Amino acid sequence: VAVTPDGKRAISGSRDKTLKVWDLTTRKEEFTLNGHTSSVNAVAVTPDGKRAISGSDDKTLKVWDLSSGNLIASFTGESSIACCAIAPDGVTIVAGDASGRVYFLRLEGMTEYLEQEMA
Repeated sequence: VAVTPDGKRAISGSRDKTLKVWDLTTRKEEFTLNGHTSSVNAVAVTPDGKRAISGSDDKTLKVWDLSSGNLIASFTGESSIACCAIAPDGVTIVAGDASGRVYFLRLEGMTEYLEQEMA
């Protein structure tokens, strides 16, 4: 589970292969993010609260837009993704897999994506 920096939402990962976005004020589910094919083990939220990162037993790390619920990026590792974090810069992702590998990834082109989203 990860909480957005403003404290208004929580994002939870589950064995049912989904992430759920919760409104912490009402304690109700807002929507479900589908896309993993196995259990979700790790969740992180960007410092601006606009995107979530998830890691799964399906060996993928996914980046989600929390305003639209869309999948915006995906990375496949060598084994199950066990943990993930995002740096304060909002673009550097660090993830670890079950074999002990550590991945350092950067979100590229997010400025263009955000401009398209606003149009």
